[in-house]
Amino acid sequence: MDKKRNSFSGSIGFVLAAAGSAVGLGNIWRFPYLAAKGGGGLFLVIYLVLALTFGYTLLTTEISIGRKIKKGPLSAYGELNKKSYWIGIFACLIPIMIMPYYCAIGGWVIKYFVGFLTGDGLNMAQDGYFTGFITSTGEPIIYTVIFLLICTFIILRGVNNGIEAMSRIMMPILLLLVIIIAFFSLTISYTDAEGVTRTGMEGLKIFIVPDFTGMTVQKFFSVLMDAMGQLFYSLSVAMGIMVAYGSYVRDEDNLGKSINQIEIFDTGIAVLAGIMIIPAVFAFQGREGMSASGPGLMFVSLPKVFAEMGAIGRFVGILFFAMVLFAAFTSAVSIMEAIVTSFMDQFHIKRATATITELGIALVVGVIVCLGYNKLYFELPLPNGSVAQVLDVLDYVSNNCLMPIVAISTCILIGWILKPQTIIDEVEKNGETMGRKKLYCVMIKFIAPILLLILLLKALGIVTFI
Repeated sequence: MDKKRNSFSGSIGFVLAAAGSAVGLGNIWRFPYLAAKGGGGLFLVIYLVLALTFGYTLLTTEISIGRKIKKGPLSAYGELNKKSYWIGIFACLIPIMIMPYYCAIGGWVIKYFVGFLTGDGLNMAQDGYFTGFITSTGEPIIYTVIFLLICTFIILRGVNNGIEAMSRIMMPILLLLVIIIAFFSLTISYTDAEGVTRTGMEGLKIFIVPDFTGMTVQKFFSVLMDAMGQLFYSLSVAMGIMVAYGSYVRDEDNLGKSINQIEIFDTGIAVLAGIMIIPAVFAFQGREGMSASGPGLMFVSLPKVFAEMGAIGRFVGILFFAMVLFAAFTSAVSIMEAIVTSFMDQFHIKRATATITELGIALVVGVIVCLGYNKLYFELPLPNGSVAQVLDVLDYVSNNCLMPIVAISTCILIGWILKPQTIIDEVEKNGETMGRKKLYCVMIKFIAPILLLILLLKALGIVTFI
């Protein structure tokens, strides 16, 4: 392994790579559903407030840790404090668990992109198509392997020629596609079989105007928890990624400015995703259509919407799944890099060795994830009330359990053991002023760990009143 650590060529490369990591499937298939469920504009306002406070705190902490120590998450926490080495293990274990099922979902996206590209979109919109595809034995595995191999190729090319080069190409195109589709979504007008006409602008109103109907303290806290949980997906925090990317940031770069730009980029994409999806789904399927999230939204509801659009639907479907594919790649590459850089730093091995090792792990578990819908299918009740199979179990343990634990532990480590000044000094090392310094201290010591603990207890089924 090279003694000199690679770094991003500048702040633009870092911001695009970090924003690319943050802009993933969670923004596209989870944010719109939660917004519709949480009273539209009410969820949006709470999310924006949390992004500027809670999200900013975790993002700043992890990126600063990475730049200060210049190592991946597996080693960085232990070098900050010897007794905190276990946080690094958890922070590395999370992306190891996420990568296989993210590749499986990425394979689904490739399948649908190719389908719309070759004119098979109408067939994909039929009832039962998606279920038939993921429960088949061979095809999902093939697409999973293709997605994983592309990610591996990018990682093997390194920080500058791989991750940064990909981000500089994919992120501007992704943003352009999101804007185009969002604008088109607002122009939609559809009259159903009963003669009822619905427009995209009506759907936009549902998204941005707060709905306080039936609002209670319990419902408010439920929306708050949903918005906070979404921030984990949106900002790629508590999974080692931002520590890894922070370790590639040059000491002379303005860290505070870069973090602000990542916040703006990610939040903007999340809001645009809502504008892109909610108006279109509302116009064609009404309010009941907006209850779908996750795979059900992306691979069932939206193909039906594209089919209803007629001739232009195929073109919109191609643009949409191209955009989703770019978002999936930029996120998956960051997940894989968090693992690879951890292996390189901890075990002192070359990038190629670390990458091939992770390729083997992701390949084996990824195949198991695919088989979890057929030969290895089971139903396991989870503490949060849902019933899971392989993919859901990996998602639940990594996102609902380990990520809050890592985030809480990080808050305690920085807020109470090492003190917030450790991070403030890193942000201000080049003479810049940390704009939200007082807010950061209060959040990292008190508010963030309390909110995270409630989120964890809710995921474990211990707190059930919200």
